[in-house]
Amino acid sequence: MAIQSMTGFARHEGEAFNCRFVWELRSVNGKGLDVRLRLPPGFEALEQPVRKTAAAQLSRGNLQVTLSVSTIGTAIEAVVNEAALEAVIGLVDRLGDRIDARKPALDGILNIRGVLEFRDPELADADRQARDQAVLAGFTAALGDLKAMRLNEGAALAKILTGQIDRIEELTQNVETDPSRTPEAIRARLADQMAALMDTGAPLDRERLHMEAALIATKADLREEIDRLKAHVDAARALVEGDGAAGRRLDFLAQEFNRETNTICSKSNAASVTAVGLDLKVLIDQFREQVQNLE
Repeated sequence: MAIQSMTGFARHEGEAFNCRFVWELRSVNGKGLDVRLRLPPGFEALEQPVRKTAAAQLSRGNLQVTLSVSTIGTAIEAVVNEAALEAVIGLVDRLGDRIDARKPALDGILNIRGVLEFRDPELADADRQARDQAVLAGFTAALGDLKAMRLNEGAALAKILTGQIDRIEELTQNVETDPSRTPEAIRARLADQMAALMDTGAPLDRERLHMEAALIATKADLREEIDRLKAHVDAARALVEGDGAAGRRLDFLAQEFNRETNTICSKSNAASVTAVGLDLKVLIDQFREQVQNLE
């Protein structure tokens, strides 16, 4: 499975046992997988299966899941609230000897709030389970659509990231081949600095002079940083071209890119190398921004 984005949207509609249901799924960036559910009354049993199914398909992202359900047709039944009815009859009996009034008619009693209720017909346990399975299948279909959208966006991001990795590699090569890094240029720069020390007229310890020369030569050597940048480029390209969740590992590599580039800029004693280093820093920031969108 190719890399995927963490952003996406999906909607799935269906019907089961005189009800119409609609799933809506929205996914945005997140450090881990956070599933937030909105289920209507009577569908609480779906919460755990929905969370389990989402966790099996996604590893990162803030996922908002909403289920809407409406009744098809007019299949409504009238139910008498026996407790409310007994309370009304008891009150009539107690007040009958104190108030000279006609006894209430049936339609009058049924019009009293709470005595007569209208609700959807109760489903048998087997029918309810079958309905829930049909609704859950609708969620699985919606999740598949969401994942397809995340994969499509991931493919588009992969192209962008590949271009940025290629550019990082190119700038790394520019640092490696910069004229300031040739042995001749380093020797000339070292000779100039040593001459400046000698021109001060102060007595210089020969051993201290060798130490200073070694320090200057070490600072001019960017070999380790260049090699590590090349290794990070290879690792990043393999992750972008590979399968599965790669966002966290690419984010780590972006930090490593930045670390090596900072060292190059701090060790550079040539304006040309510093300029390339600054270009690298801008490019790495852009790379890391794109990586934040990956699962």
